[in-house]
Amino acid sequence: MFKKILIANRGEIACRVIKTARRMGIATVAVYSDADARAPFVRMADEAVHIGPAQASESYLVADRIIAACKQTGAEAVHPGYGFLSERASFVEALAKEGIAFIGPPAEAIAAMGDKIESKKIAREAGVNVVPGFVGEIRDTDHAVEIANDIGYPVMMKASAGGGGKGMRLAYSEKDVREGFESVKREGLNSFGDDRVFIEKFIEDPRHIEIQILGDQHGNVIYLNERECSIQRRHQKVVEEAPSPFVTPKMRKAMGEQCVALSKAVGYYSAGTVELIVSGADKTGESFYFLEMNTRLQVEHPVTEAITGVDLVEQMIRVAAGEKLAIAQDDVKIDGWAIENRVYAEDPYRGFLPSTGRLVRYQPPVEPWADDGQANGRRGVDGVRVDDGVFEGGEVSMFYDPMIAKLVTWGATRDEAADLQVAALDAFRIEGLGHNVDFLNAIMQHPRFRSGELTTGFIAEEYPEGFAGAPASDELKRVLAAVGGVIATADADRARRIDQQLDSAFYAPGDWTVRIGEREEGSSTYEVRLGEDAITVDGEPVMLEMEYTPGDATVSVEYGGSEEGDGEWLTLQLRPTRTGYAVTTRGATHHLRILQSRIAHLAGHMIEKEPPDLSKMLICPMPGLLVKLHVAEGDEVQPGQPLATVEAMKMENILRAEKQAIVGRINAGEGDSLAVDEVILELE
Repeated sequence: MFKKILIANRGEIACRVIKTARRMGIATVAVYSDADARAPFVRMADEAVHIGPAQASESYLVADRIIAACKQTGAEAVHPGYGFLSERASFVEALAKEGIAFIGPPAEAIAAMGDKIESKKIAREAGVNVVPGFVGEIRDTDHAVEIANDIGYPVMMKASAGGGGKGMRLAYSEKDVREGFESVKREGLNSFGDDRVFIEKFIEDPRHIEIQILGDQHGNVIYLNERECSIQRRHQKVVEEAPSPFVTPKMRKAMGEQCVALSKAVGYYSAGTVELIVSGADKTGESFYFLEMNTRLQVEHPVTEAITGVDLVEQMIRVAAGEKLAIAQDDVKIDGWAIENRVYAEDPYRGFLPSTGRLVRYQPPVEPWADDGQANGRRGVDGVRVDDGVFEGGEVSMFYDPMIAKLVTWGATRDEAADLQVAALDAFRIEGLGHNVDFLNAIMQHPRFRSGELTTGFIAEEYPEGFAGAPASDELKRVLAAVGGVIATADADRARRIDQQLDSAFYAPGDWTVRIGEREEGSSTYEVRLGEDAITVDGEPVMLEMEYTPGDATVSVEYGGSEEGDGEWLTLQLRPTRTGYAVTTRGATHHLRILQSRIAHLAGHMIEKEPPDLSKMLICPMPGLLVKLHVAEGDEVQPGQPLATVEAMKMENILRAEKQAIVGRINAGEGDSLAVDEVILELE
């Protein structure tokens, strides 16, 4: 077994590898860029080596610097994590030349599976189902249109070397192909240094299901069940779970055996994942097709660990050291259900735009990497596990992936795991930047998610107008109104205790009018009264148990129960506002305006401020680079017409006209770096 390994990665996956290595008695070396000098993974490792500037292209992607760090510290092996150099065959070969082991698959398997075009040919030869499509050289846009017409719409255009949702465009018509083909080529070139594109049939009602593979260097390969990853946004996974609510034992066996055959065909060993697209319209479960093979550890590996009890990182290290797998296919079981949510620094209320910046407050629901001894910590504490690589006061950098943490829950059933997610997301406190916690919470409660009727179109279909918070039931609103009354009375009681009050016998008021909603339109108003023995909302009693001290930012509330305390629990996050509180719970932030009932009627005389009209401006929705201006001053534009293309987080975003207009003044030029909310051009 190795005595010392180097982790050629950063963030939560570096922390994850260090934790397992420490448990195995293996010393660890971290490498870090300027941006990560104070990061948790640097402090966790036994040694740390600085390898360059913040830009990944000058640090984490420079193989020579990784190798130099190995020589400097005496590291015998390198774990690549995911992303960066994890799927670069040349890196594996360079390590081999220096006598350094690679904790991953052989270079030949990485090369074969890393090329989406070649991998499909190999899969077909290995007897694996493959999606109909064109896998040859595409000459130009006209040729792409011809191919798409032959396959039949809709089609998916993909960069051959792509991954992580980058370099992909869905086309429903010839117009879409002509507009998107060059964009896909550019994204492939910019992100992966390869502008080759292939086109394939887009499967209707698609479900994204993947099989976890594990093999050793002695020819043994097993599959560790499947993961359902259908809930995606822009082809980027958002929610993952294991097992899948769609897959039957017969289907699991058929999928697993095909994926093992593919792995053996390329001499695969270590952990890997075969991604499949499955037609949800085919209830027989036989319509599944090979998409690609990820020759590395997946972001979502914790859900497989939770249901199988297998530490995948440990297995990768043991395989790299030449050990045989200690488990056979018959040893792989399914114990319970696990769900993972990816907590991202992106704002769902603003179209999921990246929201980099400082974590002013960061308090996860359980201590990250906490271990209760159950399954070696793979299920966290009481079924809640947080994998992260950030800290309160640190920054989510614009240079890397905007993921803040992975929240994993395990339960005996799927509903139990989802309920744990709701409770944990309620308690997940993040301030200082936009994040998607409310959105994830809304998904966990969504009736369609609970039913298991998932497709990769889930988010687009269920939130066609964007996300505005999870809907609140009438019961929840009544509870929030009651909570608002309790908090207001407690705050008033504290205020009366301040020294030098005119009347020390002053009693805190107990009658309140609580409006839930930022504006009069669409809001709900409740009359709350705090009596000596009961709380009433609009004259009806509300059972409520809570402890609140003025200044508390988080409050736990039990409601709807009896004196025996058998009610439901809520965790509320509180933020004071000018006239009340913003209360976040159950996937939404509710604005409570709380006024004493005797003066509440006067609020009707206050004029509400109207938001400014921004429809005459094209505003940059995120920090990014203006790649292309599609119009000039004086041009007439139609609704939906492209106006500008902005690149952010290595993704191109096309900004379109919302209505017919004439382009007036243009304020930015191609190549300019734009700030969020910067005006690109004005429309007349």
